[in-house]
Amino acid sequence: MMAHLNSTVSFEKMLMKFISEEDPMQSMLKWLCERLMEVEVESKLCAEKSERNKERQGYRSGYRVRRFDTRMGTM
Repeated sequence: MMAHLNSTVSFEKMLMKFISEEDPMQSMLKWLCERLMEVEVESKLCAEKSERNKERQGYRSGYRVRRFDTRMGTM
């Protein structure tokens, strides 16, 4: 029950942060896309960022800023 309460509080804080943005929906979409890309990289590497383990499949080589056009605007 406590874990659910903590995640609910965190979720509410995130929503309040997004609502305070100029374009809340675009902010939420940007956050979601970034999290999805992070999860994909971690699953391909079999390790989290800066984590060292025997199962690791490769390394991160940085990133570059790119434009991402969506129905909700450019991110």
